[in-house]
Amino acid sequence: MSEITPKEILQALGHVDDPDLHKDIVTLGMVKDIQIDGKKIAFTVELTTPACPMKEMIERACNNAIKHFIKEVEEIKITMSSQVTTKRDKSEVLPGVKNIIAVASGKGGVGKSTVAANLAYGLQHMGAKVGILDADIYGPSIPIIMGLKGHQIQISENGKMIPALKDGIKILSIGFMIRESQPVVWRGPMIASAFKQFINDALWGELDYLIIDLPPGTGDIHLTLTQLLPLTGVVMVTTPQEMAIADCRRAMSMFNTEGVKAPIIGIVENMSWFVPADSPDKKYFIFGEGGADILSKEFDVPVIGHIPIFENLRSTADAGANPFNELNPATTQLVAITESLAQQVSIKNNKL
Repeated sequence: MSEITPKEILQALGHVDDPDLHKDIVTLGMVKDIQIDGKKIAFTVELTTPACPMKEMIERACNNAIKHFIKEVEEIKITMSSQVTTKRDKSEVLPGVKNIIAVASGKGGVGKSTVAANLAYGLQHMGAKVGILDADIYGPSIPIIMGLKGHQIQISENGKMIPALKDGIKILSIGFMIRESQPVVWRGPMIASAFKQFINDALWGELDYLIIDLPPGTGDIHLTLTQLLPLTGVVMVTTPQEMAIADCRRAMSMFNTEGVKAPIIGIVENMSWFVPADSPDKKYFIFGEGGADILSKEFDVPVIGHIPIFENLRSTADAGANPFNELNPATTQLVAITESLAQQVSIKNNKL
């Protein structure tokens, strides 16, 4: 019987498609480090993100393809790894950051900062290197949500700002520079200058994802951001309420105009419904229903998740705790949303 060859293995795996990228994993260069020991084979499949929602399905498809096309194989060892994709290889600004994702909303009070923080927690939980920049100048809430109230910015020997580190996530916020009760009464040029410092004068280092929590609405910081940084994409946050949808529509239109143009990669609908703990079979749509789906159809943008009203998400945010420290229905929902975000980023980065 002839020996198994790397060519045979690649031919077999050429029948396995990445369902998001619509190409086979061999063409995509995802098959690495093939090893053959008699009738035993081993190889690595390098996914485009550690948060890939199709990981188990791809691994199962690889196993089935090898068994089907190479009958003599007796043992298969598949290592599933990841290498986050990027289109920022030649960027002069933040060259070590692979993907920059802005989290925006049309109005305040929809849970934008909570969503931004939980996306950062989710990506880090799944193995990515993550940073979060709190650019919500007028209402910097990331220090509270991330459990860093009272933290002061540290400066390196060469005068650069050192991001705080919480649960492996690098964090910078205007809230680190002011007292908790101090209002930020700044005009546009001062806001733009502060934001540029957070980008250019900080030691962000190597990151797979930098999440930027933007102020609600439309304004100077949005203009500065899109002019300074080519964004991987924008995540819009809204509630189902008609007023929130109207404001979100305006903000999404802003990101589609020349001069502020940035790709919107998904919508997160927060406070979608409420399920009482003592009546789990009941679902109350307190703020309305289907708002994000309306925007999705209007702008041809996917809804990457709905977040019901979870009391423990509110309590962990107020306490500055990591929601992934405990597995519950809220974290299950956050995992799905994080995977959908990573999925959309990978799809975008693969497009020519």
